[in-house]
Amino acid sequence: VALHQNYPNPFNPTTLISFDLPDASEVRLAVYTLEGRLVAVLARQTMSAGTHSLQFDAASLSSGIYMYRLEAGAEVLSRKMMLIK
Repeated sequence: VALHQNYPNPFNPTTLISFDLPDASEVRLAVYTLEGRLVAVLARQTMSAGTHSLQFDAASLSSGIYMYRLEAGAEVLSRKMMLIK
């Protein structure tokens, strides 16, 4: 499982989050504030093996640093992204 850096980063107001799955997996991709508050769930479903990309629209959020977290099977990966308005 691989979680790629969002593009573009920094972004305003949308960005693309990509990840690779070696096998079909139950996937949950969510975005959090640095304090740990959930702001969006982008995916919560079974996905096939391969590369996937999901768009995140942060138009309603404040500028700042956010974390996105991918849970796929037993793997949990996270990265930071920066929203600048």
